[in-house]
Amino acid sequence: MPAKAATELIFEYHFRFESGLEKHFTLKVDKSSLSIIRTSLAEPPDWAKLGQFKCSHCPLDPVINKYCPVAVNLVDILDEFKDFPSYEQADVNVTTLNRSYFKHTSLQAGVSSLIGIKMVTSGCPIMGRLKPMLNFHLPFATLEETQVRALSFYLLYQYIRWKKGETPDWEMNELINIYEDIRVLNHNVSRKIANLESRDTSINSLVILNNFADYVTFTLDEKMLDELEVILKDFSRE
Repeated sequence: MPAKAATELIFEYHFRFESGLEKHFTLKVDKSSLSIIRTSLAEPPDWAKLGQFKCSHCPLDPVINKYCPVAVNLVDILDEFKDFPSYEQADVNVTTLNRSYFKHTSLQAGVSSLIGIKMVTSGCPIMGRLKPMLNFHLPFATLEETQVRALSFYLLYQYIRWKKGETPDWEMNELINIYEDIRVLNHNVSRKIANLESRDTSINSLVILNNFADYVTFTLDEKMLDELEVILKDFSRE
Protein backbone atom coordinates (compact mmCIF):
# COMPACT_ATOMS: atom_id res chain seq x y z
CA MET A 1 0.00 0.00 0.00
CA PRO A 2 1.56 3.34 -1.02
CA ALA A 3 2.52 5.75 1.73
CA LYS A 4 0.12 8.58 2.41
CA ALA A 5 1.29 11.82 0.83
CA ALA A 6 2.46 14.44 3.30
CA THR A 7 0.08 17.35 3.79
CA GLU A 8 2.66 19.53 5.52
CA LEU A 9 6.10 20.89 4.85
CA ILE A 10 8.18 20.72 8.02
CA PHE A 11 11.27 22.80 8.69
CA GLU A 12 13.23 22.21 11.89
CA TYR A 13 15.87 24.72 12.92
CA HIS A 14 18.25 23.78 15.72
CA PHE A 15 20.75 26.30 17.10
CA ARG A 16 23.60 25.16 19.33
CA PHE A 17 25.82 27.86 20.80
CA GLU A 18 29.40 27.54 21.96
CA SER A 19 28.15 27.90 25.53
CA GLY A 20 26.14 24.70 25.10
CA LEU A 21 22.81 26.52 24.99
CA GLU A 22 20.39 25.18 22.39
CA LYS A 23 17.27 26.57 20.76
CA HIS A 24 14.88 24.61 18.56
CA PHE A 25 12.13 25.78 16.20
CA THR A 26 9.70 23.62 14.24
CA LEU A 27 7.79 25.30 11.43
CA LYS A 28 4.86 23.48 9.85
CA VAL A 29 3.47 24.76 6.58
CA ASP A 30 0.28 23.61 4.89
CA LYS A 31 1.39 22.04 1.64
CA SER A 32 -1.63 23.15 -0.40
CA SER A 33 -1.75 26.81 0.66
CA LEU A 34 1.93 27.19 1.65
CA SER A 35 0.76 29.09 4.72
CA ILE A 36 2.26 28.55 8.14
CA ILE A 37 0.28 26.46 10.61
CA ARG A 38 0.16 28.52 13.78
CA THR A 39 0.06 26.66 17.07
CA SER A 40 0.08 29.57 19.51
CA LEU A 41 -3.29 30.94 20.57
CA ALA A 42 -1.75 33.83 22.50
CA GLU A 43 -2.87 37.32 21.60
CA PRO A 44 -0.09 39.12 19.67
CA PRO A 45 1.43 42.25 21.26
CA ASP A 46 0.03 45.67 20.44
CA TRP A 47 3.08 46.59 18.36
CA ALA A 48 2.07 43.89 15.86
CA LYS A 49 -1.22 45.58 15.02
CA LEU A 50 -1.51 46.40 11.34
CA GLY A 51 -2.29 50.02 12.06
CA GLN A 52 1.13 50.40 13.70
CA PHE A 53 3.20 48.02 11.57
CA LYS A 54 1.68 48.55 8.13
CA CYS A 55 3.95 49.16 5.15
CA SER A 56 3.27 52.07 2.80
CA HIS A 57 2.28 49.72 -0.03
CA CYS A 58 0.39 47.15 2.06
CA PRO A 59 -2.96 46.19 0.44
CA LEU A 60 -4.46 44.87 3.69
CA ASP A 61 -7.29 46.76 5.40
CA PRO A 62 -6.65 47.39 9.15
CA VAL A 63 -10.39 47.21 9.73
CA ILE A 64 -10.47 43.62 8.49
CA ASN A 65 -6.95 42.57 9.48
CA LYS A 66 -6.23 43.50 13.09
CA TYR A 67 -2.60 42.41 12.99
CA CYS A 68 0.23 42.53 10.47
CA PRO A 69 0.81 38.89 9.46
CA VAL A 70 4.57 39.40 9.16
CA ALA A 71 4.79 40.96 12.63
CA VAL A 72 2.76 38.14 14.18
CA ASN A 73 5.11 35.58 12.67
CA LEU A 74 8.19 37.35 14.00
CA VAL A 75 7.09 37.71 17.64
CA ASP A 76 8.63 34.45 18.87
CA ILE A 77 11.89 35.01 16.98
CA LEU A 78 12.31 38.47 18.46
CA ASP A 79 11.59 37.16 21.94
CA GLU A 80 13.99 34.24 21.65
CA PHE A 81 16.97 36.16 20.31
CA LYS A 82 16.54 39.63 21.80
CA ASP A 83 19.51 39.14 24.16
CA PHE A 84 21.92 37.69 21.60
CA PRO A 85 24.42 39.68 19.51
CA SER A 86 24.17 39.05 15.78
CA TYR A 87 27.83 38.07 15.45
CA GLU A 88 27.63 35.21 17.96
CA GLN A 89 28.59 31.90 16.37
CA ALA A 90 26.38 28.82 16.42
CA ASP A 91 25.99 25.40 14.87
CA VAL A 92 22.77 25.57 12.89
CA ASN A 93 21.06 22.39 11.71
CA VAL A 94 18.09 22.62 9.37
CA THR A 95 16.04 19.49 8.76
CA THR A 96 13.35 19.20 6.08
CA LEU A 97 11.31 16.22 4.89
CA ASN A 98 13.93 15.30 2.31
CA ARG A 99 17.33 16.24 3.75
CA SER A 100 19.34 18.03 6.41
CA TYR A 101 21.64 21.05 6.21
CA PHE A 102 24.36 22.16 8.59
CA LYS A 103 26.47 25.28 8.91
CA HIS A 104 28.64 26.81 11.61
CA THR A 105 27.79 30.44 11.09
CA SER A 106 26.81 33.71 12.70
CA LEU A 107 23.51 33.84 14.48
CA GLN A 108 22.22 36.48 12.08
CA ALA A 109 22.75 34.16 9.10
CA GLY A 110 20.86 31.33 10.78
CA VAL A 111 18.04 33.57 11.97
CA SER A 112 17.82 35.15 8.52
CA SER A 113 17.06 31.76 6.97
CA LEU A 114 14.40 31.11 9.62
CA ILE A 115 12.83 34.55 9.26
CA GLY A 116 12.65 34.09 5.50
CA ILE A 117 10.30 31.12 5.85
CA LYS A 118 8.16 32.79 8.50
CA MET A 119 7.69 35.96 6.44
CA VAL A 120 6.84 34.19 3.18
CA THR A 121 4.28 31.89 4.83
CA SER A 122 2.80 34.53 7.13
CA GLY A 123 -0.16 35.51 4.98
CA CYS A 124 1.41 38.78 3.85
CA PRO A 125 0.30 39.27 0.21
CA ILE A 126 3.62 40.93 -0.67
CA MET A 127 5.93 38.27 0.79
CA GLY A 128 3.55 35.56 -0.38
CA ARG A 129 4.67 36.16 -3.96
CA LEU A 130 7.77 34.10 -3.07
CA LYS A 131 5.79 31.06 -1.93
CA PRO A 132 6.71 29.05 -5.07
CA MET A 133 10.32 28.90 -3.87
CA LEU A 134 9.33 27.40 -0.51
CA ASN A 135 9.03 23.85 -1.83
CA PHE A 136 12.71 24.04 -2.72
CA HIS A 137 13.91 25.98 0.32
CA LEU A 138 17.68 26.34 0.45
CA PRO A 139 19.00 27.40 3.87
CA PHE A 140 22.10 29.60 3.94
CA ALA A 141 21.78 30.37 0.23
CA THR A 142 24.34 32.74 -1.24
CA LEU A 143 23.37 35.82 -3.23
CA GLU A 144 24.19 34.00 -6.46
CA GLU A 145 22.12 30.95 -5.51
CA THR A 146 19.17 33.13 -4.60
CA GLN A 147 19.51 34.94 -7.90
CA VAL A 148 19.55 31.75 -9.95
CA ARG A 149 16.61 30.24 -8.06
CA ALA A 150 14.47 33.35 -8.44
CA LEU A 151 15.22 33.73 -12.13
CA SER A 152 14.77 30.02 -12.87
CA PHE A 153 11.49 29.64 -11.04
CA TYR A 154 10.04 32.77 -12.55
CA LEU A 155 11.05 31.91 -16.11
CA LEU A 156 9.74 28.36 -15.70
CA TYR A 157 6.37 29.80 -14.73
CA GLN A 158 6.44 32.09 -17.78
CA TYR A 159 7.08 29.04 -19.97
CA ILE A 160 4.07 27.30 -18.43
CA ARG A 161 1.95 30.38 -19.13
CA TRP A 162 3.21 30.46 -22.72
CA LYS A 163 2.33 26.78 -23.20
CA LYS A 164 -1.19 27.51 -21.97
CA GLY A 165 -1.62 30.32 -24.51
CA GLU A 166 -1.19 33.11 -21.98
CA THR A 167 1.14 36.07 -22.36
CA PRO A 168 4.52 35.39 -20.71
CA ASP A 169 6.71 38.01 -19.08
CA TRP A 170 10.00 37.07 -20.72
CA GLU A 171 11.54 40.44 -19.80
CA MET A 172 10.83 39.61 -16.12
CA ASN A 173 9.41 43.05 -15.45
CA GLU A 174 6.95 41.73 -12.89
CA LEU A 175 9.73 39.90 -11.05
CA ILE A 176 11.52 43.24 -10.72
CA ASN A 177 8.32 44.69 -9.25
CA ILE A 178 7.99 41.78 -6.83
CA TYR A 179 11.47 42.26 -5.43
CA GLU A 180 11.11 46.03 -5.28
CA ASP A 181 7.97 45.57 -3.15
CA ILE A 182 9.87 43.15 -0.91
CA ARG A 183 12.74 45.60 -0.56
CA VAL A 184 10.34 48.31 0.63
CA LEU A 185 8.70 45.88 3.05
CA ASN A 186 12.02 44.75 4.52
CA HIS A 187 13.10 48.33 5.08
CA ASN A 188 9.85 49.06 6.90
CA VAL A 189 10.00 45.93 9.06
CA SER A 190 13.63 46.69 9.94
CA ARG A 191 12.67 50.17 11.11
CA LYS A 192 9.79 48.87 13.18
CA ILE A 193 11.94 46.20 14.83
CA ALA A 194 14.68 48.74 15.53
CA ASN A 195 12.25 50.51 17.83
CA LEU A 196 11.73 47.30 19.81
CA GLU A 197 15.16 45.67 20.00
CA SER A 198 18.02 46.37 22.37
CA ARG A 199 20.23 43.95 20.47
CA ASP A 200 20.67 43.68 16.71
CA THR A 201 20.28 40.01 15.67
CA SER A 202 16.78 40.29 14.21
CA ILE A 203 17.52 43.60 12.52
CA ASN A 204 20.70 42.32 10.89
CA SER A 205 18.92 39.17 9.78
CA LEU A 206 16.38 41.31 7.95
CA VAL A 207 19.21 43.32 6.42
CA ILE A 208 20.57 40.08 4.96
CA LEU A 209 17.17 39.29 3.46
CA ASN A 210 16.97 42.79 2.04
CA ASN A 211 20.41 42.37 0.46
CA PHE A 212 18.95 39.43 -1.46
CA ALA A 213 16.07 41.60 -2.67
CA ASP A 214 18.39 44.44 -3.69
CA TYR A 215 20.77 42.06 -5.45
CA VAL A 216 18.14 40.30 -7.54
CA THR A 217 16.43 43.55 -8.46
CA PHE A 218 19.69 45.22 -9.47
CA THR A 219 20.76 42.25 -11.54
CA LEU A 220 17.49 42.13 -13.41
CA ASP A 221 17.33 45.86 -13.90
CA GLU A 222 20.84 46.08 -15.34
CA LYS A 223 20.62 42.86 -17.39
CA MET A 224 23.84 41.68 -15.84
CA LEU A 225 23.58 38.08 -17.00
CA ASP A 226 27.06 37.56 -18.42
CA GLU A 227 28.21 35.27 -15.61
CA LEU A 228 25.09 33.14 -15.89
CA GLU A 229 25.60 32.86 -19.64
CA VAL A 230 29.04 31.36 -19.04
CA ILE A 231 27.64 28.88 -16.51
CA LEU A 232 24.70 27.84 -18.71
CA LYS A 233 26.34 27.88 -22.16
CA ASP A 234 26.65 24.08 -22.37
CA PHE A 235 22.86 23.82 -22.61
CA SER A 236 23.22 25.19 -26.13
CA ARG A 237 23.83 22.83 -29.09
CA GLU A 238 25.66 25.54 -31.01
